[in-house]
Amino acid sequence: MADSITFCGAARTVTGSKHLIETNGKKILVDCGLFQGSRALSKKNWDDWAFDPRELDAVVITHAHLDHIGMLPRLIRDGYNGPIYATSSTIGIATISLPDSGRIQEEDARYHNRHKTSSHTPALPLYTEGDAFAALKLFKPIRYNTLTQLPGGAQFQFIQAGHILGSAFVQIYFESGKQILMGGDLGRYDAPIINDPQSVDFAEYLVLESTYGDRLHTTVDAEKTLLEIFEDVYANSRRLIIPSFAIGRTQELLYFISKLQVQGKMPRIPIYVDSPMATSATRVYDKNTDEYDVDMKDMVDAGTEPLSPEGLVFIRDSNASKELNVHPGPMMIIAGSGMCNGGRVVHHLKHRLSDPSTVVLFSGYQGHGTLGRQILDGAEEVMIHGEPITVRAEVKSLTALSAHADQGEIFRWLKGFKTPPVKTFIVHGEPEVQEVLAAKIRQDLGWNVEIPEEGYRAPL
Repeated sequence: MADSITFCGAARTVTGSKHLIETNGKKILVDCGLFQGSRALSKKNWDDWAFDPRELDAVVITHAHLDHIGMLPRLIRDGYNGPIYATSSTIGIATISLPDSGRIQEEDARYHNRHKTSSHTPALPLYTEGDAFAALKLFKPIRYNTLTQLPGGAQFQFIQAGHILGSAFVQIYFESGKQILMGGDLGRYDAPIINDPQSVDFAEYLVLESTYGDRLHTTVDAEKTLLEIFEDVYANSRRLIIPSFAIGRTQELLYFISKLQVQGKMPRIPIYVDSPMATSATRVYDKNTDEYDVDMKDMVDAGTEPLSPEGLVFIRDSNASKELNVHPGPMMIIAGSGMCNGGRVVHHLKHRLSDPSTVVLFSGYQGHGTLGRQILDGAEEVMIHGEPITVRAEVKSLTALSAHADQGEIFRWLKGFKTPPVKTFIVHGEPEVQEVLAAKIRQDLGWNVEIPEEGYRAPL
């Protein structure tokens, strides 16, 4: 039987990563992520699987963001019982994020049942915290650059992707002699804390993400820009709200704050990380020092705690979170979710968006249809918990902190290939962004590029 790949998610959209590899009658799923963003996308998480979970032979995970692992609990509940391969750091983060996601699913169901806002009676969770713990039992840690056997005679290895702690490309070698590189998410060069993406010089087939494939990140000095914002917040007793992804972005922000403190530049602003998940994820970052880059190691060797700046308070308790809404400035709140489509940051925005003294700083990608995207695009009024909220806060964006490679960095990585792939599949991007990236790859590199639709099966 010919080798093949079927694109079951992240096809002409940014989230929901699921790629089904078939080889010698065996089925291997690379990533199993949630669709996130608009309501229409989120509803897709309830659709029937594009495959039978009971017929899967193995699952391989690129990294621990929920759009890559967030459907694993449902996969296990619906019958999968085989191994889930991931790096040890990815497993450490998944141990935090998957049960948290299950709790949120259950809380959402209870909310809809109390307020009778669901089209289903009773409203049910997509999966439970118990389903998440069942999924965690199936994880198997695999080191980077270590060949591991897969069903059907295939082998794979993880290659450092530089996106978040534990992130990896998956290079699969088929018994037929062919190979495919599953790109996952491509990280930045010279980003803080973790190593740069590892170079690759050959892949017969390539699956490439395209989140920022149509643009270049701003060349502004992130450290300098953050300092200017912090100084303004301090001088004018303002409240700074930073919607931040719990995994990766929060740790980078803490790193920059620590660095500014070491340099004697950072004003003494109370710093609150209002996210139980970010709190736990930061501890995972503290433990996995083997993935630190040179600058991070130098700070640690000098006796600095780069992820624990002075004045930092981690907020776990929900009542303590609510108390922040009446806390006077100056202050800084770093809270999830990063796209404001849930989590504690939504409550802070509800209380503070109408106040001109508030500063809202977006530090990452805002998906179409999300509250964060509406605010960033200049909406004068937004709906939060069914209430119209006037936007009077000062809104800022710093894309230099993105964990996704921009177009230039994607090409920097692609130019490491000594020979073109037979075919490059572009995934993980808005349709118009994918078209731009595909056209530029064809024009500048002369490669054979395809943008698959969801459900498309390609022979390899």
